[in-house]
Amino acid sequence: MFYARFLEKDLLAAKSKNKVKLLLGPRQSGKTTLLKHCLEGKSNIENVNLQDRRLRVKYERDSAVFLQELAALDRGTIIVVDEIQKVPAIFDDIQFTFDEDQERFDFFLTGSSARQLKKQSANLLPGRTHLFHLTPVLLAEQRDSEILPLRLPEGVAFPRRHLEDHLIFGNLPGLYNETKDSWAATITAYTELYIENEIRKESLVNDMGAFLQFLRLAALESGQIINYSKLAGAVGIAVNTVKNYYQILEDTYIGLRIPAFSRSRKKITSSPRFLIFDTGIRNALAQLPLNNSLLSLDAGHLFEQSVLIELFYRCAYHGRDFRLSTWRTATGAEVDAVIETPDEVIPIEIKWTDSPQKKDIRHLETFLDLHRPLSARAYIICRVDKPRKLSETITALPWTCF
Repeated sequence: MFYARFLEKDLLAAKSKNKVKLLLGPRQSGKTTLLKHCLEGKSNIENVNLQDRRLRVKYERDSAVFLQELAALDRGTIIVVDEIQKVPAIFDDIQFTFDEDQERFDFFLTGSSARQLKKQSANLLPGRTHLFHLTPVLLAEQRDSEILPLRLPEGVAFPRRHLEDHLIFGNLPGLYNETKDSWAATITAYTELYIENEIRKESLVNDMGAFLQFLRLAALESGQIINYSKLAGAVGIAVNTVKNYYQILEDTYIGLRIPAFSRSRKKITSSPRFLIFDTGIRNALAQLPLNNSLLSLDAGHLFEQSVLIELFYRCAYHGRDFRLSTWRTATGAEVDAVIETPDEVIPIEIKWTDSPQKKDIRHLETFLDLHRPLSARAYIICRVDKPRKLSETITALPWTCF
């Protein structure tokens, strides 16, 4: 079963016709599946999957081979290269071919690690590429949303899940084609393959033991303000090494960094928040049990992470003019999320409650007072069954429709 994704129309949009399409995102976010669906019915497709070690060796052994193979293909062939970061030099061959004749081939490239592209100083085809980022399944891809809604794609929508399943197992698209009794094994295998393929085989770190300790602690701290010194002390490594490890998580699309709000009129904490990109993967990396016992210990924290991940990716889909940040003053006032758009700033609190109280909106009121007229409305995202007006400017939204 193929479930519709927001990026479908963008990948095939007329504006991208004579561009190289580069689709990036974490492993198992559905990049290859999406491309197969978008190109269904096309007969002139040449697939190059660089996950195949034999192919990688062939292209690395003789740098002329890829160009020679392209020269033998018919005009109008669709070229799909999966995991292009495995052989970054291919970018140069694609640029050469593209510059000679932009209409000869239609290129679709996928990748799951910007780290290797940076490390190899890969040519990212400036001016020739349209860049897309695919995410785990978003709630906004499944139903109408109040905050930064996405254009719902045509086709079969991903089935909705219970909140508990969403928090424990996350939202990787592959799980929707499996029975629930296999989810835990799939998520655990994902984390093991990430460590083996992205970290160990690509030699991204020198001290694997220290990185594994860091990875578990970073997952446990997911959603919190980053404290580099604390993690460095706990693992027994330098602060700069911790910063490098966090960058590895970002470059392999496992981690998301949420910066501090930059337009504040009060002195604020400038340290960012950091999130693992999916709650199920976070739980597995933190070595926590993938069952309901997790919710009795960590439900509020997981709920907050889940909403932050969703808002982060919605901002990304809306474009560069949309940004998610966090706000925390030196005196202790704090707002979980701040959405910055070209027209307004929207503060948001995230609460694991089905009965929000006046005390829950006091920091939102402080933020609104400090940032008028740019900020004129605010929300609490929680477990109410229907929207509730808590004040003239603040609304409580159910997690099912925020």
